[in-house]
Amino acid sequence: MGSLRTIDLFCGAGGCSYGARNAGTQIIAGFDIWEPATKVFKANFPDAIIYPNDISKLDPSKVKKEIGEIDIILASPECTSHSIAKGAAERSDESRDTAFEVVRFAKEFKSPWIVIENVVGIKKWDRYEELIDELKSLRYKINDEVILNSENFGVPQSRIRRFILCSLFETPNDVKHNGSPKRAVKSILDHSGKYKFTPLRKEGRAEATITKAEYAIEIVGRQEPFIIVYYGSGINGNGGWQSINDPLRTITTIDRFAYVVPENGDHKMRMLQPEELKIAMGYNPDFILDEVEGLTRRKRIKLMGNGVCPPVMEKIVQSLIAQREVSGES
Repeated sequence: MGSLRTIDLFCGAGGCSYGARNAGTQIIAGFDIWEPATKVFKANFPDAIIYPNDISKLDPSKVKKEIGEIDIILASPECTSHSIAKGAAERSDESRDTAFEVVRFAKEFKSPWIVIENVVGIKKWDRYEELIDELKSLRYKINDEVILNSENFGVPQSRIRRFILCSLFETPNDVKHNGSPKRAVKSILDHSGKYKFTPLRKEGRAEATITKAEYAIEIVGRQEPFIIVYYGSGINGNGGWQSINDPLRTITTIDRFAYVVPENGDHKMRMLQPEELKIAMGYNPDFILDEVEGLTRRKRIKLMGNGVCPPVMEKIVQSLIAQREVSGES
């Protein structure tokens, strides 16, 4: 099929694009209003055009004149207002409605494929069926039951997301995991010594942190390292910690993981760093993050937590292409 021309709406740092490029596509443009995202995207896709605009203010017809025909539209509309992690907080209709920007671009570009990524709970959105109906009105055949966990694709993180697959050809197949063995947190940990540890029981340490650590130590013993998990409910009764022998729990936009190791009869700890979270998202070391100037640690963490795991998107794009090739049509 040649190199399929691809654009990435709400591109963030470029997780979707990185995966699609690894699948053999050509990344033509990225769209995101947040400057840190566009800086990282540009660093990793220097040949792509960046649209650092409010996408709702863009005219897709003008964009098409600038970049030409497109084969694949990737899109990760704002998801926090669909997520159970939002809790009882007020939802934003404006942020949820960004999904309809995909329809505006699809009407103009008529790309053969669209892939929309979001949290599993997007189907509970009161405008969800309207979104699907509008895409169907553009003659797209849709599979919106593709729910994938990144840990099944060689990513050292458990991250479950729904993917809405749209095709002008046949209804997209379900996507099967790639058979990669599960990777543990310990595979991402940097032992070079460049990241500083501090005593677990230092003055000023939050009592809640000590409590989480003591609970973990009671279970794993005093000689085993572990991860403290801030924020979110526990898994399998583990509360606020997890083993380094399991995939990392879901990376979010906030700093939530501390690495704790035994030392001299007690323990020391440090927070996981953006470069470690980058690997936990499934990026390769060549992806540029820390080297981008002007980004605080907090912004780098947010970029990772807002992202899509590249190996999952790579497999999705491969699946769409393979299905078309098997059909015998070009």
